Amino acid sequence: MALRRLGLMPSTFLVMALSFVVSFLSLHGQLRPWPATLPQGLLSLGIADELHYGPNSTARFSVDYGRLTEAAPAAVLYPSSPDDIAALVRFSYASPRPFVIAARGHGHSTRGQAFAPGGVVVDMASLGRGRRTRRHDRINVQLDDVHRIRYVDVGGEQLWIDVLRETLEHGVAPCSWTDYLYLTVGGTLSNAGISGQAFRHGPQISNVHELDVVTGKGDMVTCSRDVNSDLFYGVLGGLGQLGIITRARIAVEPAPERVRWVRFIYTDFGSFINDQELLISISSEGFDYVEGQLLMENGAAKNSSFFSERDSEKIKALAAELGAIYFLEGAIYYELATASLVDQKLKLLLKKLSFVPGFAFTKDVSYLRFLDRVHQDEIKLRPMGLWDVPHPWLNLFVPKSRMRDFETGIFRGILIENDTPMATVLISPMNKSKWDEKMSATIPDEDIFYAIGILRSATKGDWKHLDDQNDEILGFCNHAGIEFKQYLPHYTTQADWKKHFGLKWDRFVQLKRRYDPKALLSPGQQIFTTSL
Repeated sequence: MALRRLGLMPSTFLVMALSFVVSFLSLHGQLRPWPATLPQGLLSLGIADELHYGPNSTARFSVDYGRLTEAAPAAVLYPSSPDDIAALVRFSYASPRPFVIAARGHGHSTRGQAFAPGGVVVDMASLGRGRRTRRHDRINVQLDDVHRIRYVDVGGEQLWIDVLRETLEHGVAPCSWTDYLYLTVGGTLSNAGISGQAFRHGPQISNVHELDVVTGKGDMVTCSRDVNSDLFYGVLGGLGQLGIITRARIAVEPAPERVRWVRFIYTDFGSFINDQELLISISSEGFDYVEGQLLMENGAAKNSSFFSERDSEKIKALAAELGAIYFLEGAIYYELATASLVDQKLKLLLKKLSFVPGFAFTKDVSYLRFLDRVHQDEIKLRPMGLWDVPHPWLNLFVPKSRMRDFETGIFRGILIENDTPMATVLISPMNKSKWDEKMSATIPDEDIFYAIGILRSATKGDWKHLDDQNDEILGFCNHAGIEFKQYLPHYTTQADWKKHFGLKWDRFVQLKRRYDPKALLSPGQQIFTTSL
């Protein structure tokens, strides 16, 4: 009767009520079928509101920067704190139906390393934008010059560009970087983190004092060189296999104000690498940053924010004449008060180098502008449709003693003879002494080795033949007996992984058995596919 007084028939009220329920449940995602690969008990956890599932929620986490493969997780966790991550891992570890878990930072992997097929991806960025979190809470600079204590505590989800900006406000900065700063701290420390400063300061993993880690059992562990040291050394360069980094304590040093940024062109490969090795052998008299690149005719100096249009044409003409040339890139850090000394230092260095006369180029930029240089190229490439495309990249560590063979067989062989499409080919010298052998990262067994990055962009239709070319490169190295190591490695068999880790393999397996015995973490690496 009451319904009729309101002008509503009972059936009409029922339809309205059901519509309300459907809308309410749809907002909360409960009408979508619960993923069959995940236990229903997950919904009873305190993190249920932060767990999203269904195609609309998981699509973004099914691809990465490489765009070479896809694999959908069953759900995505948006944690508000490291406790949420630990709760998720503990639940999976204790479940009769354990599921895999992968931490994802900026999604810059190229081979699905941060995928969790049928499992749960942890969106690490949520830690920095949670309801109870501000960025300053997750980047904390500590300076005590009396006790010589200088470091920054950083959330594993933080981007290096934000770490740089925050530390610069205190007049300090980490001393080892990556070329591209829009990567997460936890992501690069799980690999190594390299750039042109590594010859002097080592990779980023060599500059860490302490970590907070969520292990594959869901334990929250603080570790350092002195406390839980096996986990500390294992996680650094450990490809996410032993734990999820939620905090890192990183060494900092006084930050320079300015950078004298230089590039020198070479036509002779021997002179090019000899000069690189000279520069990494001298300390205060040399550069603070040293890298190099191969410039092929079809891509010489294109899309670079460094060279002027006139200089680009000059370099392009030289590359067209010779097929390929090289440039050595260096940087001198300085303060405004010492600018005149930089000119003298650079003049003395130029006398020691064997670049092509008339092909020395310089720029003077802020420290921030220099470190964020790749982002400037990104800004240029995105509108051209050359950023969000497939990236069949290959990164190798090659021993110094085989670089001439690599140049003949790969640079002037496979790449140039096959008229490889435009690519960035990095050639950066490293000192083995700056790497800590206790850490999980693997490098060649020579005092000097080179980081070679063959970084190519493709279209959806042509990336496979470039990937086949990567296989050809690896095949050449294997046939020639070049004892290389892959950086940002990609293997699909445990036999290949065992070869990759070499003498570190048995220890790595022991650590996996101790800290992630059910092989829950980072399944996209395809190292351990079953419980240990």
